[in-house]
Amino acid sequence: MIKRKPTHPGFILEEDYIKPLQMNLQDLSDHLGISRKTLHKIRTGKGSITPEMALRLSKLFSTSPELWLNLQQKYDLWCVWQVHPEINDIEAIA
Repeated sequence: MIKRKPTHPGFILEEDYIKPLQMNLQDLSDHLGISRKTLHKIRTGKGSITPEMALRLSKLFSTSPELWLNLQQKYDLWCVWQVHPEINDIEAIA
């Protein structure tokens, strides 16, 4: 189990892509072909990176879709561990 909360991919999107490229939300959402509301949710950590969004981001920023999906998966798994610590009590049978 990961002790430290992973960074939400929306924060990485903001800090590593949006700010350095000096893009505003409307321009970026237009480039991605999504609504500004959807982008805002992701950026603020209230929305998730879906496979479709991972493909859009990877195409726009010349990254891999796996990068975005892995970031989201790590974040999601950490959140589940916090809500369901009893999962640690499950014993392996194989």
